Amino acid sequence: MKPSEKLLQKIIEEQSEPAPRWHFAVKNKLLWLAFGLAVVLGALAFSVILFAIQQTDFNITSHLSHSGLELFLGLLPFFWIIMLVAFLLIAMYSVQYSRRGYKFTLAKLVGYSAALSILLGTLFFIGGGAERLEQAFALNVSIYESIQEKKVRIWSMPEEGYLAGEIVETGLGTFRLKDFQGKEWTVSYQDAFIPPVVLLERGEKVKLVGEIAGKDEFAASEVRPWGGVGSRMRRGGGNNGKKKG
Repeated sequence: MKPSEKLLQKIIEEQSEPAPRWHFAVKNKLLWLAFGLAVVLGALAFSVILFAIQQTDFNITSHLSHSGLELFLGLLPFFWIIMLVAFLLIAMYSVQYSRRGYKFTLAKLVGYSAALSILLGTLFFIGGGAERLEQAFALNVSIYESIQEKKVRIWSMPEEGYLAGEIVETGLGTFRLKDFQGKEWTVSYQDAFIPPVVLLERGEKVKLVGEIAGKDEFAASEVRPWGGVGSRMRRGGGNNGKKKG
């Protein structure tokens, strides 16, 4: 018996009826809708990953006594990386099982899905949406450790040479800093490297690289902006903090 005859006989025996045409049309539209949503959600996840990279000084891991791998893993936004991979898989699945999905190879599915998410995510990050999204998520999900919380944890180790906080008073070659635990330090910065984007003024949040010089005293060799690379540039720039008194 021919395959076609076997199929016909099976349909007759099971009294099967072909699915209506609208069923396939709706299914196809739902698959493409799922693809679009997955790409957008993947883009949001990618934008937060970019924000995390912008906020993190990965080069400090090589200078800490802790395991460099341990700290590196602690800084990575694993939640958002997992979300990005999950949404990319959903996007690929949606296209693959759509009416024209057979035309796409696995490499093309990966490439198109990733490219769209990366492009949209980069635009969202440039527009400042990633920071707002991450902050909103941190406020509404209690078990989530935000990027800022990770950052504070890393930069609250003065014994390792890393200190951060808000400047509360300035002086000649020194300033008073309140760290994120509420403790105040006298910071000397006479020989410190200070990029032009840093303003040493009251209310400014900074990150310091240096060493403890005494009780509640810290000698800074570097003063960096708390907001990360390019954050002050987007707010309008600034002058070199060494000129502040």
